[in-house]
Amino acid sequence: MNPNLLQSISLDIAAARSVSVVLKGLAQGLAADPAIVLARIWVPLPGDRCSTCFHRSECPTHVDCLHLVASDGASRIDPEPRYTSLDGGFSRFPLGVRKIGQIANTGKALNLSKGQATWAAKPEWIKAEGIQSFAGQPLIFQGKVLGVLAIFSRKFIPEEDFHWLRTFADHAAVAIANAGAFEEVAKLKEQLEQERDYLREEVRVDMNRKGFVGQSPALAQVLRQVDLVAPTAANVLIHGETGTGKEHVATMLHEGSDRAAGPMVRVNCASIPRELFESEFFGHKKGAFTGAVQDRVGKFEIADGGTLFL
Repeated sequence: MNPNLLQSISLDIAAARSVSVVLKGLAQGLAADPAIVLARIWVPLPGDRCSTCFHRSECPTHVDCLHLVASDGASRIDPEPRYTSLDGGFSRFPLGVRKIGQIANTGKALNLSKGQATWAAKPEWIKAEGIQSFAGQPLIFQGKVLGVLAIFSRKFIPEEDFHWLRTFADHAAVAIANAGAFEEVAKLKEQLEQERDYLREEVRVDMNRKGFVGQSPALAQVLRQVDLVAPTAANVLIHGETGTGKEHVATMLHEGSDRAAGPMVRVNCASIPRELFESEFFGHKKGAFTGAVQDRVGKFEIADGGTLFL
């Protein structure tokens, strides 16, 4: 491993504020070394394809596993296309299973050379690409394994280079953790801004919050129903003509529930264009479509722990 290359990659990713940018930069940077055939990173996430997973029979829980999130490299047999696919039989590894799973489970690095027993899952690929070594490093931050970094090299990796790779993995873990923190702050900022907007709108709503005025049997029945339903987690459908107080009933239900400390989010569905329903209610990621210039938190997430009134 070239220490100058590792230092250059570390500097490039240090200021990144997106985890995906950091992960992609790590894989691309390592693959720039002519000796490295393939550089990959896996991170622990909930299982998402357990029924069709290549390693299903080896997985002890079928709950969590390692997901391949970054990959780069070039074959000497066919340089195009590059090894950038995140699919295939090695896109998921159960924790504790195979080399990658063992590294994640134990937090211990592996440096294996050609000829060592059972080190290669595809011996024919190792031979065709002239691979001499495999090195796997856990990405550890504050005692927690954030993922696994692995490289396949056409050169033998001596202990000194393996030590440099360990230092590089530590820097990479810090960059991933920092980028994740930046993303979380941006997400919370967006959520707080939207909650602020909803609260401002709520202040503008001209309504009597002290209670309905009236003593009719019909109104008494409505109030009894509110008292009955408010403490539950049931969904409620409120009927009534315009101006009869449906929003007031919704507010009473919210304030009488165990969600009263959470947000009360009101949504005028008629004001949302049909093509924006999914984005408005479930949110979107930056770049998901034209005009999506930043991540947006959906109404359901904003109302989490509170009440959503449509």
